Amino acid sequence: MLKKTIGTLVLTASLFALDNLKPTYVYNASGGVTDLVENSGKLYVSTQASSVDIFDLKTKKLLKKIKVPQIEDFMGDIVDAKVYNTDVLHGKVILTVQATSGFRELYLYDGKKLEKIISTKDKLYVSKALFVDDTHIVFCLLGNTMYYYDIKTKKTLWTLEVKAPDAEFNSTFADFALNKNKTIAAVADESGDIKIVDLKQQKVIKLLADKNLDKVFKVDYKNGKIITAGQDGRCVVYDTKRNTDYTLRENHWFLIYAAALSPDGSKGAFSSDENNNVTVFDTNTKSKLVRLTQNKMTMTNILFLNNNEIFVATDSPKFNYYKLK
Repeated sequence: MLKKTIGTLVLTASLFALDNLKPTYVYNASGGVTDLVENSGKLYVSTQASSVDIFDLKTKKLLKKIKVPQIEDFMGDIVDAKVYNTDVLHGKVILTVQATSGFRELYLYDGKKLEKIISTKDKLYVSKALFVDDTHIVFCLLGNTMYYYDIKTKKTLWTLEVKAPDAEFNSTFADFALNKNKTIAAVADESGDIKIVDLKQQKVIKLLADKNLDKVFKVDYKNGKIITAGQDGRCVVYDTKRNTDYTLRENHWFLIYAAALSPDGSKGAFSSDENNNVTVFDTNTKSKLVRLTQNKMTMTNILFLNNNEIFVATDSPKFNYYKLK
């Protein structure tokens, strides 16, 4: 009994010993933030307000807004469209945008002109799109079908049902991330398993199973490591180079809405409690390093600029920048 009490005290003390870090700077976006992407010293902030806000990271000033059309909702009212995600490559921006009748549209922005490349006429429930190269993107539908698409010819080159080899049906899509070379995708869904897709082979080549037991909200893929944010309260880190994995959690009953890795994969972060705090940890030692505080609403995105600078976004227009050192 004494040993158990001491063990509990040590665990509790170790949790409270974690330093709290307040934001270094608070940004203001046009609306609730849905996605964050950094490219060439600029931060692209997707919002729920028909806008992608572009900030200069040095000056912290708003440079411009990419505006998308408002939509008519089910009640016939004109409302702002949610921009679900954004990706940037060589000055081009791809946007996944809410459309009428529950459909999604894809827009391509070249710095001057906004062009619709997937419309409501296609009747697709696109959930997320990422660049593969200057002329190709990969996107996933809500039903977990992956499309490899040529944005120059506006043609689908191939599709893939993303599911386990022995599965009869797809699980509902949640998120996906590409490796640095943009040849491998890690796909998360409501099953909790991570499907590894080889884009050249056009097939699922590996299944990371039985660690998250429910829906994975977010997945990130950096330098051979994959991190998950699970509805089951588990943050799982897979090391695909060493073929190992482990699980972290703060409160087992709390839903983890977001997780991310630093560019070299040496640090990770996950939303860790009901107060919308974020725990940053060393992915090699599993040591918890710091707790990021003062996030106002439900977590939507975590973005590492490098090992010492992190952005945290929520459903609020205000999002936080932290400098660890």
